[in-house]
Amino acid sequence: MFDNTLRIAPEVQAALAAEAPVVALETAIVTHGMPYPENVATARSLEDEIRHRGATPATIAVIEGIIRVGLTSEELEWLGSAKDVLKLSRNDLAYAIASRKHGATTVAATMICAHLAGIRVFATGGIGGVHRGAEANFDISADLEELASTPVAVVCAGAKALLDLAKTLEYLETRGVPVIGYRTCEFPAFWSRSSGLLVPIRLDSAAEIAELLRVKWSLGLRGGAVISNPVEAADEIPPDEMAGLIAAAVAEAERSGVTGKAVTPHILARLVEMTHGRSLRANIALVESNARLAAEIAVALNAAPPTG
Repeated sequence: MFDNTLRIAPEVQAALAAEAPVVALETAIVTHGMPYPENVATARSLEDEIRHRGATPATIAVIEGIIRVGLTSEELEWLGSAKDVLKLSRNDLAYAIASRKHGATTVAATMICAHLAGIRVFATGGIGGVHRGAEANFDISADLEELASTPVAVVCAGAKALLDLAKTLEYLETRGVPVIGYRTCEFPAFWSRSSGLLVPIRLDSAAEIAELLRVKWSLGLRGGAVISNPVEAADEIPPDEMAGLIAAAVAEAERSGVTGKAVTPHILARLVEMTHGRSLRANIALVESNARLAAEIAVALNAAPPTG
């Protein structure tokens, strides 16, 4: 399997063998979430943030049909400007491997690959969710089902605000996924610190989050958890301001006939233009913050369980 399907970089393999903390990172943010060269600079920054906090980063992609858990600097640079890279989720991960394609992993695909490698913590920007109008078009991200079935904790800035956040929270509750607010009682809205929606659980330290994860998995409860980490106040775009911009970008995408996996990258790119780069700067800041928290959780999760 390691030769034909899964290849773990030596640094990551050594950390896993030593039962040291490891944090997974996705690559859809590199290929479909940010423009070049900011995408590559951000990917490298995330790895640095994780290393500085005592964990090993594992950036995940599919290259020539092989799941790569941990990329070299040269591979990251190539991926950042490569063309015809698939955006992979659960439904087409096997296709990319069987057909020897290149693919960047979304939240769902990254969770699958991280679990195959034995990684329990993953940092991303924002999870996918229930799309607006899902009651008519059934457009629901595979990320939510993956969170219900795959035991990987996902640190994020909530779900992207262009989604139906209330329905996203309802779906996660129905599927038994813990949604934790890190030092907040509100579910973040990606670029904004608040959405007006309460999170079911508030925890204020990485150690508390790690203990919840230990207990959940020791009970045999399936799936992962959402750790919602709001963007810093200095970096956020207020929700009222974002609401109007998102509505305009969504309407424009609908008029242009953009559908499926292309919707989110299209809207993200338009928002960068409409905000004159502010949404991109907020995106970079929030994912760096998530990487820091994920590393702290991974370190705490790998520490000896408390006694007594």
